[in-house]
Amino acid sequence: MADATSLTGELTHKRVLSIAVPIVLSNATVPILGAVDTGVVGQLGEAVPIGAVAIGTVILSSIFWLFGFLRMGTTGLVAQARGAGDAGEVSALLSRVLMIAFSAGVVLIVFQVPILWAAFRLAPASAEVETLARNYIGIRIWSAPFAIAIFGFTGWLIASERSRSVLMLQLWMNGLNVVLDLWFVLGLDWGVQGVAIATVVAEVTGAMFGLYLCRSALGHPDWKSVAKVFDMAQLTNMARVNTDIMIRSILLLSIMVSFAFFGAGFGDLTLAANHILMQFISITAYAMDGFAFTAEVIVGQALGARSRSALRQGAIMSSIWGLGSAILMTLVFAVFGGAIIDTMTTAPDVQFEARRFLPWMIAVPLAGIGAWMLDGIFIGATRTRDMRNMSALSLLIYLGAVYALTPLFGAHGLWAALLMSYLARGATLAWKYPALEYDAER
Repeated sequence: MADATSLTGELTHKRVLSIAVPIVLSNATVPILGAVDTGVVGQLGEAVPIGAVAIGTVILSSIFWLFGFLRMGTTGLVAQARGAGDAGEVSALLSRVLMIAFSAGVVLIVFQVPILWAAFRLAPASAEVETLARNYIGIRIWSAPFAIAIFGFTGWLIASERSRSVLMLQLWMNGLNVVLDLWFVLGLDWGVQGVAIATVVAEVTGAMFGLYLCRSALGHPDWKSVAKVFDMAQLTNMARVNTDIMIRSILLLSIMVSFAFFGAGFGDLTLAANHILMQFISITAYAMDGFAFTAEVIVGQALGARSRSALRQGAIMSSIWGLGSAILMTLVFAVFGGAIIDTMTTAPDVQFEARRFLPWMIAVPLAGIGAWMLDGIFIGATRTRDMRNMSALSLLIYLGAVYALTPLFGAHGLWAALLMSYLARGATLAWKYPALEYDAER
């Protein structure tokens, strides 16, 4: 049985930061891209284009993130295989992930018409917003196989402790997207369609770069071994983990999508303001995920090596740094939140509306730290059933709060319900943690 120092490296704060910092930096580029998307269309001086990008991004990102299990499940499974010293399984996992990604992407393209019909049946946006959003989604859907594959590449690289490669991938993809955003929208005046085309180009080239970064998997013959790749025991375990994570993702996406749709019910102005503030949440989540991903790697390796002490030490170290980041984000939003809003839109009415709800956003990092860090711990341990069940409970608490608070407090009640969902998920996962640690050496 392994101890805390006999895995792939000694568990120190330096190791935690060596994994987390490049991930934090790479993750930060994603919401920055979202902010640029919003800011570019915001320069048009109207709420409708902002709302169209908001609805289009929410719908398509939600559809793609249904396959986010490829990032999370891959990290946990690869980390455990590395902890157990099974290099062949590490290689075969990448092949399985890519088969799933490209198959799923093709299905989305083929069935895009009914998918978009169903999505817009749920979205109470104005006719002007819906028309532009349909144009946006109709372009972006063609990058689906590549966008989904990037989840798998990222999970594999993180589990391999190659977080600098993840940073390189995100810098390429999001940097190119920003440049094309500015050119297509402000230079060529392509509007919302320009934002979509820029993203498609970035995702296709990003997937190609991701395959290059993961080329070491091709060095082991098991990546193309039919017997290994299609091993029924491994496929069954992967299906169990990924199914639980997909259900969990659907439950959490239900919170975020319904938040956007409930907000749209208060009018285009509130929809636009909430979308701007959601960029703050994205920045926070991606910053916190850097340390949550670190927990996934260390906890996964500890489970693979059956080391309870390494699991506990990794969970504590990564959570300490995660908490520090949450405090920092809260302070930044409190001091600079208003100025950030003003740079993201030139519409005075949208600026005013976003400032009304800014105090709720300032509280999000501290409200969500428990949920984000425990997510990482449970993903690394592949305790996905607990994650699924606690997410379901959090969704019920959120919906109850929405229906109880919005009639009394309007959109402020909606924001309060969102914060309650973070607190509920963190508390319920903390309740399940002792059993996870107990099972580490079984």
